[in-house]
Amino acid sequence: MDSAFTMLYSLAIYFIICTIIYVLITSNFRFRKSARLPPGPYPFPIIGNILQLGLNPHQSLTKLSKTYGPLMSLKLGSRTAIVVSSPALAKEVLQKHDQILSSRTVPNAVQIFDHPKMSMVWLPPSTQWRNLRKICKEQMFALQKLNASQGLRREKLQQLYDYFYKCSVARKSLNIGEVAFTTTLNLISSTFFSVDFANYDDFNCSQEFKEIVRGVLKNVGTPNPADYFPYLKVLDPKGIRRSTMHCFLKLYGIFDDIIDERLLVRDSSESRKDDLLEALLDYTMKYKSEFSRNDLKGLLLVSCLFFLFFGTIHL
Repeated sequence: MDSAFTMLYSLAIYFIICTIIYVLITSNFRFRKSARLPPGPYPFPIIGNILQLGLNPHQSLTKLSKTYGPLMSLKLGSRTAIVVSSPALAKEVLQKHDQILSSRTVPNAVQIFDHPKMSMVWLPPSTQWRNLRKICKEQMFALQKLNASQGLRREKLQQLYDYFYKCSVARKSLNIGEVAFTTTLNLISSTFFSVDFANYDDFNCSQEFKEIVRGVLKNVGTPNPADYFPYLKVLDPKGIRRSTMHCFLKLYGIFDDIIDERLLVRDSSESRKDDLLEALLDYTMKYKSEFSRNDLKGLLLVSCLFFLFFGTIHL
């Protein structure tokens, strides 16, 4: 029994030593192979330069750029990153070579339900990406659409004013963050679906949406080992992707219910709503091969998160 244990122990030690030697050799080989990369600090085995970023990466990168120049390379786990830190080089990258360098790394947090393939945020320049941009331009940001929704914006501001007046008469305290978020949420939901998702007398619904938005944005912004070491994607060590999936499922469930209800109304009545969902459903029916129901939900999800975050999520 002791001899068998000793053998297993020796094999384990041998395996660990061989693994370390292999990692050191391959790291050195990759470093030499990448000699054409911009200068940068020598990466540690396995982890690369992650520890050198510290708790304040922007400050650490500024200090490193003074040593290695305005264009430097870093190894973040198994990922190679090129850092640009001067206005002249940034202009070169963002203006002259923007087509080549316009793609972005998709974080592991959102790699669920084929979301990166349906989202304008993560898609590289392609036919689908241009179609989504065209839809947003024509259905959301066109001057005619913005002018048509002016009355709706006035209505929501009037409701906000009425609630302020009601609270002042009753000498009731106000939570400005909740009130502002509820107003923004109702403006978005009315523009998109012709319904209010929340009301001023009960903030539970708006609070739920705020937590969903905060959850998604927190997960996307949280450092994730799976982004630096792709072989950890399956394990999801910090549970970030699972948390994002939970948030997405809630939003997709809401969108599915609204879409199903609208389709029933369209089939049983000739009356039409003058909102974004109606226009997108028309587009889906007309271009089924280019824009599916999943594409529709992906666009609604990104739009809701975008407007809610840049509206009042910081309050």
